[in-house]
Parts: sequence; C-alpha cells; structure tokens
Amino acid sequence: MTARDERARLGLHADCANCFALCCVALNFTKSADFALDKPAGQPCRNLRDDDRCGIHARLRESGFSGCTVFDCFGAGQKVSQHTFHAVSWRQDPDTARRMFAVFPVMRQLHELLWYLTDALALPAAKPIHPELRRALDETDRLTYCDAQTVAGADVAVLRDRINVLLTRASELARAKAPGRKRNHRGADLIGARLAGADLRGASLRGALLLAADLRGADLRLADVIGADLRDADLRGADLSGCLFLTQAQLDSAKGDASTRLGPGFARPTHWLSPA
Repeated sequence: MTARDERARLGLHADCANCFALCCVALNFTKSADFALDKPAGQPCRNLRDDDRCGIHARLRESGFSGCTVFDCFGAGQKVSQHTFHAVSWRQDPDTARRMFAVFPVMRQLHELLWYLTDALALPAAKPIHPELRRALDETDRLTYCDAQTVAGADVAVLRDRINVLLTRASELARAKAPGRKRNHRGADLIGARLAGADLRGASLRGALLLAADLRGADLRLADVIGADLRDADLRGADLSGCLFLTQAQLDSAKGDASTRLGPGFARPTHWLSPA
C-alpha cells in the first residue's frame, strides 16, 4: 500500500465540509505577520460565519491571515467532529464545546504522527523496522478512535518520543542511500542562510529554522525536513523530490515556482509565481 493509499484509509487529509471549523475556534492566534489579530483559544475567529465557513477564505493572505493558509489538521477536524462527538457541534452545547476544544489539539498531534509514520513505512530502506513502524501506527490509530476523555488525556509527549526514535532510525536508513557526506543541520539556526545551489542530499534538517533562507537550486533529495520551518524560504529551482517527511503545509509557507521539483502527492501552491 502506498503512503497516499494509507493516508486515505486513515483519513489524514483535511475534510473541512465535515468539520465544525475547529481550527477557527479551538486554537489561539497571536497577532503577527501570520495573523492580523489576537484570538484566544475557544473563541470563534471574527471571520467565521454561522455555517462554519470562513468569510474571507478567498483572500486570506491579503487580509493578513497567511497563517491560516498553511495550517493542516491532517484530518483531525473531521475525526473529532464526526466520530468523537458523533456530529454534535460545539455550537449546540457549552459542555460539548469545552470538551471538543480540549480534544482537537491532541487529535491533531496524533494525526500528524500517523502522517509521518505512513511516510516512514513507504521508505524501502526502512524495511528492517517496518514491523515496529506498523505497530506504532496501529496503536496510534486505535487511540484516535477512543472516547473524548481518553484522547484528551493521552500523553502525547511520551508517544511522540517513542515514535520519534523510529522515525529517526527510518531517516538514517534512507539517508544512508544518498551519495557523499551528509550534512547535519538538525535544529540549526539557518534563518536567511545563503544555501543557493547547495548539495543537501541526505542532510538532516530536522527542526532547522530556514525562514527566508535562499535555497534556490538546492538539492534536497533524501534530506530529512521533519519539523523544519520553511516560512518564506526561497525554493525556486530546488529539488525536493524524495525529500523525507515533507508536508504540504511546509511547501505552502515557502516560496517557489514552476521549476521547483516536487515528489508525487504534493500540490504546487497557488501563490508560487512562475518564472518570468
């Protein structure tokens, strides 16, 4: 089964039509370049309509809400809305709202872990640990179907640490296939770094800060970018095909063009401009 098929089976793609706009209510916003206002958790965004749709969805970026355009719940919204709370909206009861808003951030983390596990299971080089990865995926998936109290009380930090050991090992096995010396930039501050044309094949960029970094024409094949901050990074002409643990949200937060090479399953963000 491909990663795409596995994600479809697990429901890891956001389905806003079957969600009660939880990302617009349950989470907090902090006024910044990404959000035009402060919004506390549990309070509906001022742009949210009564039908649970965003009133400025078509113009979020120009309205100062670019942070909304790069958020991905990995399908947690519809899981909480339709399964955990059996299609009962937070609008119908204050107690339901309180419990739903507590469950959603936890569910989102669980679904994110499932997303990365499907990535790892799709790596042929990680075959030696596929049984362990599969057990971790099945265990996490079962947890997402528990009742609201169980999900909200889950110790995600412990689960994440355990799964991260497996993801790190999968990354090491895959990156070993890349030629040459593997750069280690794990957690590095590379804000605004000049990396145009850099050979980053097999590099560890886990958790690296690459905000506004110049990555034009860089080769990122088999580079591990889990948790890397790519906001406003320039990816024009870069090769991200085969990049490890890349998410659509990371691409959506960056800059690129028609010459940026992407792997299967990724959509070229609409705000990327074609080269002149």
